[in-house]
Amino acid sequence: MNSELNIAIIGAGSIGTALGNVIARKRQNPVTMLSVEKDVVQSVNDSRSNFKYFPNIKLSKTLKATTDPAILQNAELIFLAIPSNVTVDYVLTQKPFIPDNAILYNMAKGFSNQLKTITETLSAKIPNPVCSFKGPTFARELIHKLPTGFTVGAENIKNYNVLEEIFEDTPVHLDYSNDVKGVELLSILKNIYAISMGIVDAQFNSPNLRFLFLTKAFNEMKNILLEYGGKADTMFRYCGYGDFSLTALNDLSRNRTLGLLIGKGFFTNDISDKLVLEGKIAVSAFCEQISKKKKLNGDYPIISELHKVFNEDYDVSSFVNKVI
Repeated sequence: MNSELNIAIIGAGSIGTALGNVIARKRQNPVTMLSVEKDVVQSVNDSRSNFKYFPNIKLSKTLKATTDPAILQNAELIFLAIPSNVTVDYVLTQKPFIPDNAILYNMAKGFSNQLKTITETLSAKIPNPVCSFKGPTFARELIHKLPTGFTVGAENIKNYNVLEEIFEDTPVHLDYSNDVKGVELLSILKNIYAISMGIVDAQFNSPNLRFLFLTKAFNEMKNILLEYGGKADTMFRYCGYGDFSLTALNDLSRNRTLGLLIGKGFFTNDISDKLVLEGKIAVSAFCEQISKKKKLNGDYPIISELHKVFNEDYDVSSFVNKVI
């Protein structure tokens, strides 16, 4: 890379810290995390650790943190690593600090408050290029330098190429899609179908059934993606097959865990309200839109049954038979 780039990461939680540390370890580009958590900022700057998320990990000397949004004024690349329900509002609040030519990479996996993708919503409100940055990623593995894949969803391939250079010789591996909306949608859909997979695995310890169901789920995701204008080949990027498999099959996944709770009969509204579960919110949003055009039960049986689980007095023991 000919010259260094100032990189800002909005959010100093687990994924923001893990990603920032990966970039900072190269000592090629200045990296600063912007956070509202004063104690986390102090921990990063004073003791080179994020005491709240990774207390036993020594962070790069060059990774900095701040609570001052003015640092965005010099940022050329900005990663959005905060929850999906606050991403748009936060960016718009800080808009006066963000240079018009800064490239934004959205990492949040969920709808904006307007039930559109975050990239769509932001692109309509700010002049900046807004890209998607999604993949099969557990932050605790990334912070331990394990190989990790991300899809860069960008209309302009230059906004992918700049990240290729930044992540060269790091544990982060990239692929590319110009289907920005599709990359965003898949990051939402995978949460929905991970919940469903959790329900199945809670009731049956059957590899045959598990992969029968995964195939049906993957196909249903593809059909919804196409219905919303995404591209089928996006399914085979890291953001598609990879992220869905990670979320649906690994017990570290919050949405799979929700499915396991539902399938075992332990699910209550109190449990769901205590967790940040984008999948539950997304089910209603997709079902409302799809039902205007298609027959939910016939064309999309998995998401249709899951909608009933969340909104009706539902016998969860019948879930699998109704879907297959």
